Amino acid sequence: MFGDLFEEDYSSMSNDHYGKGKKLKTKALEPPAPREFTNLSGIRNQGGTCYLNSLLQTLHFTPEFREALFSLGPEELGSLEDKDKPDAKVRIIPLQLQRLFAQLLLLDQEAASTADLTDSFGWTSDEEMRQHDVQELNRILFSALETSLVGTSGHDLINRLYHGTIVNQIVCKECKNVSEKQEDFLDLTVAVRNVSGLEDALWNMYVEEEVFDYDNLYHCGTCDRLVKAAKSAKLRKLPPFLTFSLLRFNFDFVKCERYKETSCYTFPLRINLKPFCEQEDKSNPDVNLEDLQNEEEIDDPLMILKAVLLQEESNLIPVDQLGQKLLKKIGISWNKKYRKQYGPLRKFLQLHSQIFLLSSDESTVSLLKDSSLQAESDIRRNDQQLLKTLTSEPPGLNDRPSCPHWFDINDSKVQPIKEKDIEQQFQGKESAYMLFYRKSQLQRPPEARANPRYRVPCHLLNEMDAANTELQIQRAECDSTNNNFELRLHLGPHYHFFNGALHPVVSQTESMWDLTFDKRKTLGDLRQSIFQLLEFWEGDMVLSVAKFVPAGLHVYQTLDGDHLTLCEIEIADGEDIFVWNGVEVGGIQIPAGRDCEPLLLNVLHPATSSEEEQCQRLIDSPYVFPSNAEIGSVFTACAIPDGVILVNSAESVGEESWTTIPKEDLKKTFREQGLRNGSSLLIQSSNDGDSLLTKRGKWITSVNEVDWLQVKNLCQLDSEGEQVKISATLNTVVFDIRIKAIKELKLMKELAEDSCLRPIDRNGKLLCPVPDNYTLKEAELKMGSSLGLCPGKAPTSSQLFLFFAVGSDVQPGTEMEIIVEETISVRDCLKVMLEKSGLSGDAWHLRKMDWCYEAGEALCEEDAALKELMLSSGDTLLLIEGKLPPLGLLKVPVWWYQPRGPLHRWKSHQDQTNCTFSQGGVWRANSIQDAPSDVHAEVSLRYLGDVEISEDATLGELKSQAMTLPSFLEFSIPSPAFLRAWTVESRRPGRLLRVHCQRLREYKLGQRTEICLEPLQKEENLGPQHVLLRTQMRLPGKRAYALPVDLVWDTARGWTAGSLRHQVADFYSLPVEKIEIAKYLPEKFEWLPVPSWNQQITKRKKKKKQDNLQGAPYHLKDGDTIGIKNLLADDDDDFSTVRDDIGREKQKAFALGKNKSQEALRVRSGDVPSGAETPARPRGPEASLSIHVGSFR
Repeated sequence: MFGDLFEEDYSSMSNDHYGKGKKLKTKALEPPAPREFTNLSGIRNQGGTCYLNSLLQTLHFTPEFREALFSLGPEELGSLEDKDKPDAKVRIIPLQLQRLFAQLLLLDQEAASTADLTDSFGWTSDEEMRQHDVQELNRILFSALETSLVGTSGHDLINRLYHGTIVNQIVCKECKNVSEKQEDFLDLTVAVRNVSGLEDALWNMYVEEEVFDYDNLYHCGTCDRLVKAAKSAKLRKLPPFLTFSLLRFNFDFVKCERYKETSCYTFPLRINLKPFCEQEDKSNPDVNLEDLQNEEEIDDPLMILKAVLLQEESNLIPVDQLGQKLLKKIGISWNKKYRKQYGPLRKFLQLHSQIFLLSSDESTVSLLKDSSLQAESDIRRNDQQLLKTLTSEPPGLNDRPSCPHWFDINDSKVQPIKEKDIEQQFQGKESAYMLFYRKSQLQRPPEARANPRYRVPCHLLNEMDAANTELQIQRAECDSTNNNFELRLHLGPHYHFFNGALHPVVSQTESMWDLTFDKRKTLGDLRQSIFQLLEFWEGDMVLSVAKFVPAGLHVYQTLDGDHLTLCEIEIADGEDIFVWNGVEVGGIQIPAGRDCEPLLLNVLHPATSSEEEQCQRLIDSPYVFPSNAEIGSVFTACAIPDGVILVNSAESVGEESWTTIPKEDLKKTFREQGLRNGSSLLIQSSNDGDSLLTKRGKWITSVNEVDWLQVKNLCQLDSEGEQVKISATLNTVVFDIRIKAIKELKLMKELAEDSCLRPIDRNGKLLCPVPDNYTLKEAELKMGSSLGLCPGKAPTSSQLFLFFAVGSDVQPGTEMEIIVEETISVRDCLKVMLEKSGLSGDAWHLRKMDWCYEAGEALCEEDAALKELMLSSGDTLLLIEGKLPPLGLLKVPVWWYQPRGPLHRWKSHQDQTNCTFSQGGVWRANSIQDAPSDVHAEVSLRYLGDVEISEDATLGELKSQAMTLPSFLEFSIPSPAFLRAWTVESRRPGRLLRVHCQRLREYKLGQRTEICLEPLQKEENLGPQHVLLRTQMRLPGKRAYALPVDLVWDTARGWTAGSLRHQVADFYSLPVEKIEIAKYLPEKFEWLPVPSWNQQITKRKKKKKQDNLQGAPYHLKDGDTIGIKNLLADDDDDFSTVRDDIGREKQKAFALGKNKSQEALRVRSGDVPSGAETPARPRGPEASLSIHVGSFR
């Protein structure tokens, strides 16, 4: 099983680059970590490939799949070394899968990489960082493998392991006639919604029957009339490995959004599928018991053919007789049972030459000796296993910790897990997406047990052995590199003690030696190495840890314990080691330890003349004092008998805030007083006051500057500009700040009971009031921010403070405010807001404003409380005119879409040309005089009215209802079949609604969807494989196009450029090599040429991939404009028109003006960018998941 399928793995990201302390060498690139105690390998995440890792691990732990892939040698798949050769047919995907499985089995590393495999898929870095659906990947990967293995002995690999069949039956209640239809599957899709678990879902699908009766009768072909009948489905054939895809995601048609089912969904670790399978007729006396026991083997032609040949005494039989004996044994011929899947019988025998031996003329066949012995043992073992299964419990899992059978594989991490923990893990919101079950009768051969090298090809065994040897060498080198560190040796005879610290006698370079040493060795080894380095040393050798401080070198800790390693005594890389006798240096006893660490202080003291008269100036001198000395020792050091000592308590450099040290504190040490290196002291005569400081322009204060908040008076209009600073800390309560502000502003005491504080944002907008009982930290208020003292009480804990406005065009700061109970319903809240706005009527509804100041989702549940809809204080609601339709009904605005073209003759009685969006309800792009035929950018939409219709109505019913609108009567449309329906997106036709009888619910139309109707000259019936394109032929010698003509492109042969070019060439009766085509991008006024070759080269990967016009950069869809150039009459490379030039110039001018207006707005608002009025950037089309496979047919 697998851990959280969508939890990214960041274990490969290291923080070693940000290690503590100064490093003297670059850390070597570490090799991959070895496997952990489970001895299993995980897979590294490439950023968004957790879903891929889970599927690959599942296939890897399916030994039949893995070993079948291993059985394909280089003679069938090719070699990775030849993949770049132009004529070599190398099946890269199965080769990379083989290599990955070999790494997971044999390579001693914590996690394998899938980079080479995803490269073989043709994926780019964008696809590797994007999440996809594991169920979709499973189907696409199997399809890619089937394509890659065409023409090899593994061509049936997927079908052999995962293919099953379902039979759908309808039984007539009158004549008992059975009508059935068989369906193939590779995985079963089961429901999750409103189902408690897997077995419950299977019961609904394969046990429950659908009865046709009363008004829903079934027409029986035998009875030739409507009769009662029962419809059911059963599993007819089960594959060795059964895959379930759980429908975890659904769509909410009310909210128009996709959501995930997070309810508890149970699934057994062992499942009995007999109740869901098609049952054999037990009343037939001719059925052989042995055939019933081995019914699963009938679907394996290898087992059947082996059994037939073993029954022959000579073990030799003509191929024709082999087919006849097969028919006699299973009751069906080879051609009917196996030919479609496995090909002719002789070809099947040839492909399995490791089992069957054909004569030179291919007329007779026999079993190889090894295969015959193996077949006999297989049959005996299967019979024994069958008996064991019938008389005992199914083979289960062992929950003993010493032998775990289940593992939680979460990308790189592999941990054992018990069955009970699996059940507990999937009881909450963590969901299973796919389930893989294995037939319990499948047994592994004894030689495969605990043997990861089983069936692995020799070339992969050699590659993995060499890789493991290389990993061992790299780890040994890395281990040596990581365990060596640099030490700096300072020799005592080269130093002297001066001014409270050690200083080199000559130079720092000559007094310090660099030593590289193994930190796993002992302190005694280090001492011995230093003895060997020095030519002469007299007396004891003491090693001490020293550090450089501003005053010089200071000795801290003496190292003891020669038997301890340097790691154990916590010696760091780059440590300074002082080598001395442990007592003195140059005849002076050295103070050591942290307590006497020297401090370098700046001391300001008055200067004295030779006549000992004080001069009116201060001298700033550096002095060094031990940390444990008394502060009063400053007088002795400066030769001043007495006075006052002041300390500079300012935290910022360049500022001064002097605080007097009380006389009783002069006996404290420098460390107790909190002095640090660089601190400043001032010595002043006790009777001088601050005259010297005043003359130097300095000041003395005994209180540090405190943090503050600025409170602005907004309670009284006449004094609205008044504001005060209130000192506070993060733990100050808002109530105390409000009372202090009222006192300092000298306002009426009554405001203490009827006022509140509201934060003011950078644009000057008042935000939601802050509750009085909050601290500044709880209210998330920063020091220095501005608050407004406003009339009115703050909302209580059970109330909501909401902003609201009328309409969707709202400017920030113009909203109205209201305080309501959080339990109030949407309906009552709407009434209160309407009353406060002075509006009346019931044709209004509420919408929540989104982050970009646009009307968001509607509050449809009018009886729901605001609390239930997750509304909170500070949210903005919009009063939108128009009543929401009841649930299940859609209110659809309908527009008339009239593209220009030779086939569009339906006209309104009113002329709508050359008009923009106006009171008449028309959106239209103005035409250009210089390019009368450039209609590719022109969109004309005329509003017809709104249609209220049920979601269960069909598209045809929507068209019929739209034809009853008064505005529609101007047009002469024979029937709804002469109308084409589109959704409206960004004021343009968007998605084509193509099926006339399909229900609107199936189109997943939201409450805000708009529809436009386009008139047709004749009825059309577009299938799912058809794409409707607007084609325009370029006029020779002109930068203009003819009027657009609709082209229906059949994509059944693929979405390739070649297919489209052939369709266009046939449509215009031109040679395909004499046309060039391009897609028009109206939002950019650009043309994107479609290449004339079937393959393109990606810049990053430098690999060929099949072009697909559905994907980037074309994203071809219904309604797109395709320009066509006839090379027989026009060989110009340019597709653009005069209209495009004008459009691009306007875009540039608009962008330039927008930048200037935004810059001016920033200047006016104090350099504060406002994103509220900037429209959201439209999202590009979602990229579909695909795997690119070469052609091997």
